[in-house]
Amino acid sequence: MSEQKNEYRKPEGARSVHTMSFAGEELSYAAEADWLVLRKDEKPVAEMFHVYYALAGEEGPRPLTVVFNGGPGAASAYLHMGALGPKRICFNEDGTPPAPPVQLVDNAESWLPFTDLVFVDPVGTGFSRAIPQEDEKEKGEQQDPAKEFWKIERDLKALGEFMSKFLSLKHRWDSPVFVAGESYGGFRAAKLARIAQEEFGVGINGAILISPALEFALLDPSDYDLLPWIDVLPSMAATAAYHGKASAPADTGDLDGVRRAAEQLCYREVPRLLLGADDLSARDRSRIIGRISRHTGLDSSLVDACGGRVSPRRFARELLRDRGLVCGMYDATVTTRDPFPDRDSFAGPDPTLRSIERLFAGGVNTHLRRNLGLSTDRDYHLLSMEVNRGWQVDVERHALASQIGATDDLRYGMSLNPHMRVRISHGVYDLVTPYFASDRMARLMRLPESPNAALSLRHYRGGHMFYAWQASREQFKNDMADFYARAVSMRPGSTS
Repeated sequence: MSEQKNEYRKPEGARSVHTMSFAGEELSYAAEADWLVLRKDEKPVAEMFHVYYALAGEEGPRPLTVVFNGGPGAASAYLHMGALGPKRICFNEDGTPPAPPVQLVDNAESWLPFTDLVFVDPVGTGFSRAIPQEDEKEKGEQQDPAKEFWKIERDLKALGEFMSKFLSLKHRWDSPVFVAGESYGGFRAAKLARIAQEEFGVGINGAILISPALEFALLDPSDYDLLPWIDVLPSMAATAAYHGKASAPADTGDLDGVRRAAEQLCYREVPRLLLGADDLSARDRSRIIGRISRHTGLDSSLVDACGGRVSPRRFARELLRDRGLVCGMYDATVTTRDPFPDRDSFAGPDPTLRSIERLFAGGVNTHLRRNLGLSTDRDYHLLSMEVNRGWQVDVERHALASQIGATDDLRYGMSLNPHMRVRISHGVYDLVTPYFASDRMARLMRLPESPNAALSLRHYRGGHMFYAWQASREQFKNDMADFYARAVSMRPGSTS
């Protein structure tokens, strides 16, 4: 008799009930930390870990928001434990990390009062894993099965399948559905605005894009581009003003005034410099270089040597060189000492990415294992550089068709469902995904303008994770409560 193969069993999740105080009101919510199994040809191929929070005691279908981060390679812990979930890690008021160990507190800015939440970890992040196939084991194939999911389209299909299966499993098909994603997760959310509706039948009431990276071409500038260099200038100007380095006329301590003045410079003068316009005299060139210098706080000789194309990394290193400090790329208000100031290239740590890993790793592991009672011997992959380095383009296209982005999919999804509302938010000190890029692309989407416009933008003090700043997190939560109320009021029969 041939030996029977072991039948697959997914890991065991955890369920619990909790109470906490929101705005003086005691609320009860259920929490589930579990895995949802994805299948291919009826065979289990992946286990997608997720944490689901549902507020108890309310009648009728509540809004449900599917949340993910980006990277690619990042787990959902950043939005889960930093901004949206019922528990969060403690930051200093200005978003900088306090001394260890991590401290968890009830999150007064959680979105749970106005939407149920499900935080999803894509395959290879968090506790999500691919399932090795028996036939591959028998063939002796060594390739990591998770790599199948480390592709643009395959990743989106997995998220779409997760959403469809989750709605069925939890009987939530009649709930208003929202998607929220940060950074590359904003790219995912914009893409899902089309794919979830068109391919998986999931109607989307709202898409929230947090510090999104919408067009890949803007992330890899060259000497022959204009837009990436222009998009980051207003964030540089805001940063220079914050550190007391700007000397532009708008530098009055009014952040909005600083931004507006820098934006006007980007519209009216910088393109002429970057284009190398034939009619640009030496005098005009010197004048534009000088204006860029005053707005960004950089020496005019440096701006001139770069031809106006100052990279964010160079700006971050040069702005405070006289103080021996380097600015963070993800939040340029945060600084660290340059350990190797005499070297040509910066060889120290970025103070805004790796420095916060200890907070989020400690916070999410404490919350899942202690507060939610999950028992697993798996390591939680907070930010996997293996996933990031292994990411592939699996979009069918000609070799010379290099444009990869999500803005067209967002426009398509908004046309497919004119009731869907979209909110895009950035931190103004973010040098990685600058707010001005989204502002510019929103204008180019040619959407109808109205007081009740389907697409809205709102930016905050802070960086890539602007919600780490106390005041910005509070304002973001209040703004989103209003956003959800408006989006849900579009439903038939709603009395909102």
